[in-house]
Amino acid sequence: MMDQLAAGALSPYQVFERNEWAGLRADTPLTLTPGEVERLHSLNDPISISEVIKIYLPVSRLLSFYVEALQRLFRSTEDFLGTRNGKMPFIIGIAGSVAVGKSTTARILRELLVRWPHSPRVTLVTTDGFLLPNAVLEQDGIMNRKGFPESYDLPRLLKFLSDIKGGQARVEAPVYSHLTYDIMPGETVAVDRPDILILEGLNVLQTRNLPKDGKAVPFVSDFFDYSIYIDADEDVLRTWYVERFMRLRETRFKDPGSYFRKYADVSHDEAFGIANDLWENINLLNLHDNILPTRPRADLILRKGADHRIEQVSLRKL
Repeated sequence: MMDQLAAGALSPYQVFERNEWAGLRADTPLTLTPGEVERLHSLNDPISISEVIKIYLPVSRLLSFYVEALQRLFRSTEDFLGTRNGKMPFIIGIAGSVAVGKSTTARILRELLVRWPHSPRVTLVTTDGFLLPNAVLEQDGIMNRKGFPESYDLPRLLKFLSDIKGGQARVEAPVYSHLTYDIMPGETVAVDRPDILILEGLNVLQTRNLPKDGKAVPFVSDFFDYSIYIDADEDVLRTWYVERFMRLRETRFKDPGSYFRKYADVSHDEAFGIANDLWENINLLNLHDNILPTRPRADLILRKGADHRIEQVSLRKL
């Protein structure tokens, strides 16, 4: 029995190869130009208009069905309860390793969703803004575990999602600077009753130990209506992380205000070694302990190959 489970004989997913999935686009219109796609991708995460057509248009079509179905269910529930509480935002979570391309996927999906015929309001928020300030991480001795579950202000993130799901107006999210590698004190962005919220982050599908007394312990994913995991082999992820680090060393790290300014002045070989050490001792540990174990909780798994293209799509069965 365990061999069958390991072999995926009882998998809750239906698996599609690239061309199979591409055929599910149907008549979903392409609303992005090659130039727009080029501007939306992250550093060292190339994406082509062909990728949008073959992978993301079918995803957009699928999400449209889920959003419409949930809206009908919401209205039916209101009829049952005899209430009228306005609209309920549809929340999409996007998870995956460092350097896997979560941000590119989130931005592409946002641009596709906002261009649906009824022009929904779609907001993208990353969990980076909910990281604890560096001063707190240093005080608690966990600066080297930044990005791990314990490095986030979880109560604030849960309150943010609860307020969004409850339809509150102007819910504020903190802002993070990748230049200074820290929260920007006093700066927030207001999220005002979106139709769809995309929340992107490393650990958004993370769970915790449940209490034996059965009392409610909310997870971030409890507020999701749909979840996506971006996947790739470990050796591929390492390569992408190191390549990105080396490119940043020649660009953003040279900025005098960069937290990583010190890495811009070291030799190529030394920088290469530092990048591999950071991957091995921080990011790979986080992947093994906290991120990869959440993959089976996703509704949709997009698996990338070494060329950054989605090779396989796993869709959770209903």
